[in-house]
Amino acid sequence: MATTTLRVKGMTCDGCVRSVTRALTAVEGVSSVDVSLEKGEAVVTHADSTPVTALRSAVEEAGYDVE
Repeated sequence: MATTTLRVKGMTCDGCVRSVTRALTAVEGVSSVDVSLEKGEAVVTHADSTPVTALRSAVEEAGYDVE
């Protein structure tokens, strides 16, 4: 297992947190997601085989920017 922290820009409310969480949870190989509105980040635990680009794409497709 690996852990990746993504800096997520554009989240403004708890609904945004739920959207990002839902998007990341849907990525194959993801086992847990912890999104913090205050920190502007998502901490994702996933299989070693899950590419970080898939995580970034999921967040971007949900309408948010990833640094």
